[in-house]
Amino acid sequence: MGTIKITIEAIVLADKKRAWDYYTQPEHITKWNFASDDWQCPTASNDMRVGGKYSARMEAKDGSFGFDFEGVYQEIVGGQNFTYMLADGRLVSVKFESPGKQTKVTVTFDAETENSLELQKNGWQAILNNYKKYTEAN
Repeated sequence: MGTIKITIEAIVLADKKRAWDYYTQPEHITKWNFASDDWQCPTASNDMRVGGKYSARMEAKDGSFGFDFEGVYQEIVGGQNFTYMLADGRLVSVKFESPGKQTKVTVTFDAETENSLELQKNGWQAILNNYKKYTEAN
């Protein structure tokens, strides 16, 4: 069986430069990179170059659980798209398309085998929705 890919997307009411910056700059990532209000992203770093590392700490606000989400960039087309490989070998690609004053952000990722496809899709979509909400409010 081949790798299952999951795709999520959001239309963000922001131009492509703003959408890209808010998605890739650590000072913004820490404000939106969690799926629910009882989680947080206290730290993030992003060395945005091929071979560079992306890292974000995700943890429950009550301290009961947390993990580091990390990837290494494989390909980057500035302002348009990028691909990174997670520590477990799964690929993630993010694409920004702008038909004007809004930007379509599409994230495609290789599914893992521990959680259901629906749970993975819903979790990643919740994070992307949080990104959309933050970007549009700031």
